[in-house]
Amino acid sequence: MQAFSDLLERLILTPSRNGKIAHLVNYFTSEVNPARGWALAVLTGELDLPGVKGGTIRKLISERTDPELFRMSYDYVGDLAETVSLMWPGQRGANRVPPIDDVVEALRGATRAQGERLVAGYLDMLDPRQRWALLKMVTGGLRIGVSARLTKVALAEMGGVDPAEIEEIWHGLEPPYESLFDWLEGKADKPSPDIDAPYRPVMLAHPLVTKDKRDDPDAIDPALIDPDIFAAEWKYDGIRVQAVSANGTRRLYTRTGDDISHTFPDVLAAMDFEAAIDGELLVRAPDGGVAPFNELQQRLNRKTVSKKQMEARPAMIRAYDLLVEGDEDLRSMDFRTRRSRLEAFIGRVGGERFDLSPLVPVTTLEALEHARNNPPAPEIEGLMLKRWDSVYVAGRPTGPWYKWKRDPFLVDAVLMYAQRGHGRRSSFYSDFTFGVWREGENGREITPVGKAYFGFTDEELKQLDKFVRENTIDRFGPVRSVTATEETGLVLEVAFEGLQRSPRHKSGIAMRFPRINRIRWDKPSADADTLEALEKLLPEKV
Repeated sequence: MQAFSDLLERLILTPSRNGKIAHLVNYFTSEVNPARGWALAVLTGELDLPGVKGGTIRKLISERTDPELFRMSYDYVGDLAETVSLMWPGQRGANRVPPIDDVVEALRGATRAQGERLVAGYLDMLDPRQRWALLKMVTGGLRIGVSARLTKVALAEMGGVDPAEIEEIWHGLEPPYESLFDWLEGKADKPSPDIDAPYRPVMLAHPLVTKDKRDDPDAIDPALIDPDIFAAEWKYDGIRVQAVSANGTRRLYTRTGDDISHTFPDVLAAMDFEAAIDGELLVRAPDGGVAPFNELQQRLNRKTVSKKQMEARPAMIRAYDLLVEGDEDLRSMDFRTRRSRLEAFIGRVGGERFDLSPLVPVTTLEALEHARNNPPAPEIEGLMLKRWDSVYVAGRPTGPWYKWKRDPFLVDAVLMYAQRGHGRRSSFYSDFTFGVWREGENGREITPVGKAYFGFTDEELKQLDKFVRENTIDRFGPVRSVTATEETGLVLEVAFEGLQRSPRHKSGIAMRFPRINRIRWDKPSADADTLEALEKLLPEKV
């Protein structure tokens, strides 16, 4: 665990992307199999240790220390692994730090009782930094600023290959990935996993207008708005997926390559073709249109889905692109050719579960801008611009594709509650609940309408944290309630992509992608927006 804990510490303390990649490459190069393979599984979220859960860790620390002291410490620190690693009363006698592969291989086959005993023994052997690494490994949720994608980029740099090559074989590999490392080090050929219906790395777009130039009328080159150069299509508010069917195997992948086939058997049942389609996963509304994202969200992240759920929220895919048809890989063809093939393909196999993403006429910049901000349905986020001559390549190349989202909605809300973050934010109040005014039985009152934990700079986070600490009026475990009256309170300008009705929320509404756009130190809390004003932004009931 020594080398692995050292790696995690370096990754936490290194803010730059390139610096993190360098640390990962150095670790993968200097370590040997299978230790580095198990570390890779931890970093990419592929390691599952069913014998150890968060409840196990809480039980162990409560038995070793004063439970009330642990509760108070956990409340202050906000991170289970960090709290336990610092509080654990290690026992003398251990003279060996076990390597990560020994720990993983012991825990993988352990029952709950065995896992509890093993973890307690390891915590006794290790110092606080190594304990933290162990606990993050067994409970998940590293929060060290390293994604699975970044880890694969580091692997590609180590082996001098394209990251897309790793992505394409990833789902056919198993930890501890010895064949992968042998290939990257030139000791063996590229692994050829025997997997039908494989994932293909997706092509992504750059924003046409960056946030800092949103108010600049000259931010867009008018020459781009040319129907001979670019096609335009609607950007729907669902999740980007890849539907792949080959040799009798049918799979549904997210844009990051996660297999979600088990959650959408209704879509899989309709995949009576041999192809790979790039599109948007949506729920069809009763009127035949697209349902709000909240309806799709009710079906995501489920281990099983009932017939009733499928009937109430029928899933569908709006096809954007055709990557493979039969045995023919179309990705090296230009978008004009792929689009023509897609139209013919959907014409043959389309139906309730698959339809074609319509093109938007490209005429003038003014017409497209009007379409972007006034789409025909509230479930449309804006526009996509795609060069007719663009081939389909993995990653985010500059130039071929652009996304031009509609301007976000803005609301002035009052800060109500704050909660500590995790990882590098565990010492700060960084998760903020905010509300707007409404008329209650006893006059004006604030009702919560959303929660946000990003959109602000590190310096603004310090200012927000200071405000929370100085204006706390009550505490509920790790959550603080702050003063929020008409006379005293902090106004936050919140940006969001849309609203939908939600009986689960007290206000009756839910925000899509809320984030703090700016802190309104200048605005009195009494002048914040009202629930009535927000309700006017709701889409009309079908």
